Amino acid sequence: MKILVLNAGSSSLKFQLFDMTDESVMAKGIVERIGLDNPFLNYTGREKVKFERKDPVDHKKALQWVLEVLVSADHGVIKSLDEIMAVGHRVVHGGEKFTGSVLLTDEVIAALEENKQLAPLHNPPNLMGIYATKEVLPHVPMVGVFDTAFHSTMPEEAYLYALPVELYEKFHLRRYGFHGTSHRYVVQEAAHRIGKPLDSLKIVSAHLGNGASVAAVKYGKSVDTSMGFTPLEGLVMGTRCGDIDPAIPIWMMRELKMSYQDVDTLLNKKSGVYGLVRGRSYDMRDIEEWAEAGDQEAIRALRIYAYRIKKYVGAYAAAMGGLDVLIFTAGVGENSPIVREMVCEGLEFLGVKIDKEKNNSRGDAIISSDDSRVVVMSIRTNEELMIARDTYEIVRR
Repeated sequence: MKILVLNAGSSSLKFQLFDMTDESVMAKGIVERIGLDNPFLNYTGREKVKFERKDPVDHKKALQWVLEVLVSADHGVIKSLDEIMAVGHRVVHGGEKFTGSVLLTDEVIAALEENKQLAPLHNPPNLMGIYATKEVLPHVPMVGVFDTAFHSTMPEEAYLYALPVELYEKFHLRRYGFHGTSHRYVVQEAAHRIGKPLDSLKIVSAHLGNGASVAAVKYGKSVDTSMGFTPLEGLVMGTRCGDIDPAIPIWMMRELKMSYQDVDTLLNKKSGVYGLVRGRSYDMRDIEEWAEAGDQEAIRALRIYAYRIKKYVGAYAAAMGGLDVLIFTAGVGENSPIVREMVCEGLEFLGVKIDKEKNNSRGDAIISSDDSRVVVMSIRTNEELMIARDTYEIVRR
């Protein structure tokens, strides 16, 4: 069975085509500059190719463009669109209605429309991708896979805020968490690689990309996570501030006369490591390079970044009553030995010991020393494969 996985953003459409007989990727790529002049398609099939056009495309035309290339004589990997048996969509927010992946019926899509206000930056473009697929591939079943779903197992003490409970009952104001598809993939991979049942392990998973979150996964279920009602809460990120005193935005609006839009922009797009280095970069590769060269602001930003992660690892070990596995994943987690070392330094009391030589690696590796009580790993995340697996399981029922 061949499954197409789509991740629709406001101006982009990422895709991967999987052959589920062996879970291989037949083709992948991204259409960028949707809605703008000069859109382009970066495509990897039998070879890497970049396609360009001058006229703007919407999500429907972008998908048609992708499908044309997939079946083309020169670059295609399938002979007919009939070979695509299902489409899996990444959807950021499922709210409380969707605690697992679901077949995208008209009723489900209508419910997603109602959820748009929970993720106004992400769910609307996700829905554009769904509507485009419905038009272009009307007879192909679609499955929605939600970033929030994995965290639906959190207990009340983890997901409820200490606000008037009516705000939760009426507006569903609570912690949802994100990156759930990534956390779910890497904890399953970790259990498989060390040869132990997932339901016997206490795991902390650190997804460290431009957006970043930590999850406490006890016996295979998420019991807490650092992101909250929105992806702003928790760790210091590329441009997001993470945890701050909630009175600070109020102070900004009162004393600095900032509008709520200005505050929202500052907290989400001008803070994090980007704010700590005065807007010079939000890329951790730059921060690390500058820190190594002695840049004091970069050194400070790196310390703050790692310190916040370390605090959450310790807190989640306490919440679970122990720690068996610590995972680093996503762009920074997979590729930054210095961040991993800084996070693990001082966690020896939990049984965390890393081997510096093993840690000097990128991608998949066990980086803990042989005498470490906690297995420390870096794992390449694969959210697209997780979406493909869920889609395959649902449509074959």
